[in-house]
Amino acid sequence: MTRFDPQTALIVVDVQNDFADPAGSLAVSGAERVIAAVNELIAAAESAGALIVYTQDWHPRRTPHFETDGGLWPVHCVAETWGARLHPDLRADAGSIVRKGVGGEDGYSGFTVQDPASGEPTATELAALLREREAERAVVVGLATDYCVKATALDAIALGFETIVPEQAVAAVNLEPGDGAAALAELAAAGATIERGGAA
Repeated sequence: MTRFDPQTALIVVDVQNDFADPAGSLAVSGAERVIAAVNELIAAAESAGALIVYTQDWHPRRTPHFETDGGLWPVHCVAETWGARLHPDLRADAGSIVRKGVGGEDGYSGFTVQDPASGEPTATELAALLREREAERAVVVGLATDYCVKATALDAIALGFETIVPEQAVAAVNLEPGDGAAALAELAAAGATIERGGAA
């Protein structure tokens, strides 16, 4: 059972239309279930005085992240478009938003982005928000397990936060069958707690 207190941060990763809506350009199977579970966790976190932060892909129209410019992914979450908006069913009024990829940077984590040419990482403001609130734990939820959730959780571990991933509040792209399960196993091996069950 996921428990919250003022030293815990809930990080809601990329629950945006392009990932969470069936009409999105990179729709993730199971996103509807994830939104319901995340909303329960948001309510629990808010009532406990925990920090809540939403991450949001916010790409320019041209970026090496997209297959149209040599990257892996279809065009998605272009700034100011429907696809980049947080899903309307998500309870999105409870915390701050950290946007990533704004300048065409690559990467998946809510904590860091990379220069597409040099690979040089740059921190987002996410870690500073957690440090400012003296958070000790990070609960990482959202989309997608095998990319942005995994990368965000791995960075949280590396930054010294006790990291928790509630299984019912994430879903995977699964470009290859089993990618989501492999991501959860990798996170567990790195020190994250993978929780089965609901919010408390």
